Formats: sequence, C-alpha cells, structure tokens
Amino acid sequence: MGGSNPQIPRIGLFDSGLGGLTVLREIYRQLPNESILYFGDTARLPYGNRTPGEIVQFMREIVGWMVPQGIKMAIVACNTSSALALETVRSEFDIPILGLILPGARAAVEQGRRIGVIATPATAASNAYRRAIQEIEAGALVWQVGCPEFVPLIEADRIRDPYTAEVAREYLAPLLMQQIDTLIYGCTHYPFLEPVIKEILPAEVNLVDPAAHVVAAAVKELEFAGIRETRPPLATRFCVSGSPEEFARRAVTWLGFTPTVEQVYLDSSEGLPVAKEPAS
Repeated sequence: MGGSNPQIPRIGLFDSGLGGLTVLREIYRQLPNESILYFGDTARLPYGNRTPGEIVQFMREIVGWMVPQGIKMAIVACNTSSALALETVRSEFDIPILGLILPGARAAVEQGRRIGVIATPATAASNAYRRAIQEIEAGALVWQVGCPEFVPLIEADRIRDPYTAEVAREYLAPLLMQQIDTLIYGCTHYPFLEPVIKEILPAEVNLVDPAAHVVAAAVKELEFAGIRETRPPLATRFCVSGSPEEFARRAVTWLGFTPTVEQVYLDSSEGLPVAKEPAS
C-alpha cells in the first residue's frame, strides 16, 4: 500500500483533517474510476484560525509534495485554503487546482437570493463567498458567520453531543433572523453536522454542499483535458501529518472501512512533507 503507480496518475485531495472525506465521497460517486491521494494536515488543524500567510505556506508545501507523487489534478477540499491561498498557489504549479468557493457560490445562486454562509473564521473574514456570489448575482444578499468551534467538535467526534447543538443554535441565530432561503456549508467538515443543522433550520431553507459541485467541476475539467480515467482505480492512498491511528479511527465512521494511513512529516531541511511507514 502506498507508492504511486506511474501508469495511473491520481487526483490529489487535501484538507486540514476529516472534512475532505465529504469531497472524497463525492469523487467515489461521480468519478468511480479515479485513483485518489488524500492528505489531511491533522498536525496543524484547525486552519480556520490561521493567518493568510500560514495558509499559503501550508498549501504550497502540500501541493509541492503531492505533485512528485504522481497527481494530475489537485482539489483543495478546504474552504479556508480555497479562500486564502488558491489564487496565489495555483499559478505556481502546472496541474489544474480546483477550489470550493466558486462552485459553491454558483450552486447557491441557483437556489436563492438570501444566502447564509457558515464557515471558519478565516473563510468568513476573507469575504470570498460574498464576493463570488455577488459577482454572479449582484442582487443576492449574503450573511457570513464564523464558526470556530465546529471543526474541533467534529474532529473530536462530538457531533451528537448536546453542547454541539447549543453551539449550532448560537451560530445559526443571526442567519435565521435574516430569514435566509439558502445555507452554504462553507467548510467541508460541516456536512457531518447536517442532522443537527436540519433540526434548527426551517425545512424550506436550501442546503448547499460545495463538495458535490467542486467534483462536478473536476469531471468537466478532466473530460476537457482528455485525462478522465477509465481503468479500475488504485486503492485510495491516505496520508496525514498527525497521528495515522487517530485519523483511521475517526475516518471509519464516514468511509465505512478502516483506511490504511501513512504519516507524512515536515522535513525542516526541505520544508516539504516526507512519507513515513504506514500505520498498520
């Protein structure tokens, strides 16, 4: 398990942790023949309280490591990185790099005009969703709420904890006051909270998960470039910067299987991640 097969290039998919698994599930659904390299930067999670400079550096390191592993495309399964680093880092590599903001914004505008965004503090502060939505539909109204506690609660597997519902009510209250008709999950972790969120929002509020829409964009990009895979896929390669055992234990709930996970650590002499042996 592990190394790349030069005959079958993979799609690189990365996030700060488990959130990118919502995008991975969409790739399995929409692109069943593609082979995936998944990287979770769990040692530096959460990203939502990081500075733009840190996010750019993290993304540069991750993509810089992924490219020699044999990827043909990267999907940034992290809204914070999409908002703060995508434009800077995209120009530094000669593979397609797709982010979540634009596909999510397009989907939201198709659903409504009073749009709420729940996101990490960094994504909310960047105004990336508001800008993208209002470029597409100038008349749309957009309210953004930074939700610093959501990612740590999800990563700690506290979704069904009563405290999580209390926090969710607090974050959604200002959006309910504005009578939103559409809510964007502005973080790939947040679809895991859908059962909690649906209990708080009126049934008529449309929920937009940018994961489905970025993968639909990837389908088009692969077809346009003539690099969509038709052969059976390799097993997904999972790598993390933190504890492989911890990630495998938490990921099983969402994947339906226990992944083999490699640890990748930052080699300070190179500033790039280097793979260690997989956790058994």
